[in-house]
Amino acid sequence: MTADLSLLTAREIRDGIEARDFTATEMVEASLSRVSTVEGDVHAFNQITPGLAFAAAARIDAMADAGEPLPPLAGVPTAFKDNMNLRGTNTTCSSRILQDYESVYDCTAVRRMLAAGVLPVGKCNMDEFAFGSSTENSAFGPTHNPWDLDRVPGGSSGGSAAAVSAGMAVLSLGSDTGGSIRQPGALTGTVAMKPTYGRVSRFGIVAFASSLDQIGPFSKTVDECGLALNAICGKDMLDATSVDLPDEDFTSGMREGVQGLRIGVVRDLLELEGCDPRVRDAVRATVEGLEHMGALVGEVDLPSCQYGMPAYYIIGPAEASSNLARFDGIRYGHRVPDAEDVMDLYLRSRAEGFGPESIRRIMLGTYALSAGYYDAYYGQAQKVRTLIIRDFERAFADYDVLVTPTTPTTAFKLGEKAADPVSMYLSDVFTIPVNLAGIPAVSVPCASIDGLPVGIQLMGAHFNESTLLRVGYAIESMSDFDPVPPLVKTGV
Repeated sequence: MTADLSLLTAREIRDGIEARDFTATEMVEASLSRVSTVEGDVHAFNQITPGLAFAAAARIDAMADAGEPLPPLAGVPTAFKDNMNLRGTNTTCSSRILQDYESVYDCTAVRRMLAAGVLPVGKCNMDEFAFGSSTENSAFGPTHNPWDLDRVPGGSSGGSAAAVSAGMAVLSLGSDTGGSIRQPGALTGTVAMKPTYGRVSRFGIVAFASSLDQIGPFSKTVDECGLALNAICGKDMLDATSVDLPDEDFTSGMREGVQGLRIGVVRDLLELEGCDPRVRDAVRATVEGLEHMGALVGEVDLPSCQYGMPAYYIIGPAEASSNLARFDGIRYGHRVPDAEDVMDLYLRSRAEGFGPESIRRIMLGTYALSAGYYDAYYGQAQKVRTLIIRDFERAFADYDVLVTPTTPTTAFKLGEKAADPVSMYLSDVFTIPVNLAGIPAVSVPCASIDGLPVGIQLMGAHFNESTLLRVGYAIESMSDFDPVPPLVKTGV
């Protein structure tokens, strides 16, 4: 195959296979060739799955040879975060406690992507159980940012972001509990969407915080993000929180422009201490560009969102401590072989299986839910969550889309914040309120600073993903940002 995988879009791949310009099997070969070239430096994957990818490619090629209509993502190399079950793989959550766990069923979002014709090339590295903002908390080592191998790719879906950024996959899926799709999307120069809570089934994903988790895609372009959403959205009888809405083509209106759309810059978040002034300026310049294209721009405050961080770090760990109680060394996962009794088995298996950040969050959550503290901590945090939801509702009465930076800074150095958990947590200060409110948001690359990507976060009312993609497409069309990092251009 002569085409460079990193330069092909999902649409071009499907159309090329349909026209028999190349085959799905050649797409797998191109993906694995890229993996062999850059994966040793990036470490985006916990597991490469050539057998699954070639088997899927053979089915697509057989359809093409027979002249059958191809599914919408036919032949597109795709990676999945390692907290999503996929039969034929281990689902480890980048944790020692699950390192040998073999998936016995498929995550619904994964299954829907496979039905859309994607080629599963591997399972991606992540912060252990999605606890982190840098993908440094993985039991299997950190992932490196393809834009600068000395820097983090963000987290917790850093492997999924890096796989797309480095051209090893064309699409990937991640999960977002407090920014874990959008934040790594911003730091790696990829388009990264967190859909409305309930848009995408959570069945088959290992839960972090069940009232916050949501699955979403990474891509190089806004159009590809919409194609991936088309595949994964929809009611699932296996997830009671998934919402039954009519099918929607998220790509159909994205080229309509922004004329007349009301864009609200979230002033109080934009001015938060710790936000790099150059990031702030890049976001404001992008908004000015939207205004020149016909958008109606104003400013809005979300006063309760300043309390989003402390509320999230009570609600998230509280739900995590409950969800992770099942990993006890009894039914599956790491188990010490020489326990003296059941209590010794529990204590030693969990102490050996969980990493420091997981232990920290389990302990925080257990404390917040304990007798005498539940109302003071968890109950109060849920009240703050309600105030944040109301702030967004008021803002969306006046604006179609709200705007902030996705992250306060560009990608930071590996190890720079590892010893300071609070500093690390602040990486998600702009993204956390979105999860607490359950609304959709997308990060779109809008500029670069010192050769590192900057992302702008677009937030919408519930189930308004199409408008976000419409604005994202406009930003993409006016931006001169090149989504291909130097590592890919030079071939390392």
